[in-house]
Amino acid sequence: MTDQPEAGGRPDAPRLTTREAAELLGVKPETVYAYVSRGQLGSVRAAGGRGSTFDADEVRALARRSGRREPSPAGGDLVFPTGITLIEQDRYYFRGVDATELARNHSYEEVAEWLWTGELRPGVRFTAPSETLAAARRTVGALPAHSGSTDRLRVAVTAAAATDPLRFDLSPGAVLSSARSLIPTLVGALPVLGPTEADGGSLARGLWPRLTARPADAPALAVLDAALALLIDHDLAASTLAARVAASARAHPYAVVSAGLGVLEGPLHGAASGLAHRMLQEAVDRGSAVPVVADHLRTGRPVPGLGHRLYRGEDPRARTLFALLEDVPQAAGALAAAREVVATTARHAPLHANIDLALAVLSVSCGMAAEAGETVFAVSRTAGWIAHALEEYGERPLRIRPSGHYTGPRPPRPLPHAP
Repeated sequence: MTDQPEAGGRPDAPRLTTREAAELLGVKPETVYAYVSRGQLGSVRAAGGRGSTFDADEVRALARRSGRREPSPAGGDLVFPTGITLIEQDRYYFRGVDATELARNHSYEEVAEWLWTGELRPGVRFTAPSETLAAARRTVGALPAHSGSTDRLRVAVTAAAATDPLRFDLSPGAVLSSARSLIPTLVGALPVLGPTEADGGSLARGLWPRLTARPADAPALAVLDAALALLIDHDLAASTLAARVAASARAHPYAVVSAGLGVLEGPLHGAASGLAHRMLQEAVDRGSAVPVVADHLRTGRPVPGLGHRLYRGEDPRARTLFALLEDVPQAAGALAAAREVVATTARHAPLHANIDLALAVLSVSCGMAAEAGETVFAVSRTAGWIAHALEEYGERPLRIRPSGHYTGPRPPRPLPHAP
């Protein structure tokens, strides 16, 4: 490998270390050196002559051309370059900005626009086209009464897609136009439980009467808006990976959202908040979380709402919502019960609160159903799936193609015969 002198490079270009370039390319550092020796990638000596640095744009271009992915040392997980969300040191960032600060200071719609475009649009509002909303409501209304919120959202997405003849236009402008109409359509298609206000308000205000029959007050509405903003994206969660696979196959944005919703309904993903709601409601009803935690442990069930594989300490999303819930008078009982759950379980295992427990405090204290957290999760994460779709549409099509490791009987085998 031959490095060019640093003075010969572009001084304004972002530079990556060998390790960073390898991670972006999804290869080993040795492979990065091979790319340089073959003339596929340029490099310059770092200051002091220690190691090499690489132009970030050039590395990304090579990653798009090669599509090469080598197994990671940590169990062969898929790794994709992304500029959307970074999670590190018990914090997470949207395009480099602390996501909790964005949620404290900006509405869900504003944070969504930031995630999609990297630009802040103060006061932006999303509006559902009347024809699209009417079709979604008719479709949702045809479902059985026992249907869950995710059932309703899935059919609402399908109805919205059917009314959009331009859904196959995958240009950024067209995708964003679809997203800005789809999200309020999902909200507006859900059954109304409480008093509604005239259209044109925030998405959180429109969602509130679909979650509870109680009227909205400013502090509780602020918590809901923050929850929506906090949940927009969380790197490559299972539903987001499904959305990116769909986008890689050039599925239109409605189909991308449908793919995400299909995975979200699993009990280990979006539906986990319902388990935390039921546990917390029982703790409030019994006046103590201690026997509830004991019942879970005695029967071998994990205590819902605790622990997260990406955070050693408290989930920053939960910490933010807990702080905002302090300003909601009716949340005092559920908030105290949630803290007792954490304290009681800490005697058994060092687990911290996650976002599901914080959502449960909101849903229990505001008279919402157990599935309310899942509804908030699904509506919010739609914006994140769109952000990842936009990113994936800019990559080589069908690049996400893992290979199966066949473990069945070796061929050739004779044709089977019926017994």
